[in-house]
Amino acid sequence: MSLIITDECIACDACRDECPNTAIEEGDPVYIIESDRCTECVGSFDEPQCIEVCPVDCIIIDSDNQETIQELKFKFDQLEEEE
Repeated sequence: MSLIITDECIACDACRDECPNTAIEEGDPVYIIESDRCTECVGSFDEPQCIEVCPVDCIIIDSDNQETIQELKFKFDQLEEEE
């Protein structure tokens, strides 16, 4: 997962509803992205939906934890098999 939610999060809940992998959870005090479920919307959308809907632009790329498109696609396939 290469996305994180920063402290600027206002906990508006917009991102959580848009996540196709249910990777976003309510945290204290800001929301968190569960790295095992986040595919950056690879396999579902062209762009990460959480970033698209965030009203305060608090979802950013985590430069310390980047995955390739192939790794994200593999994770997406694994999640699909769980369903």
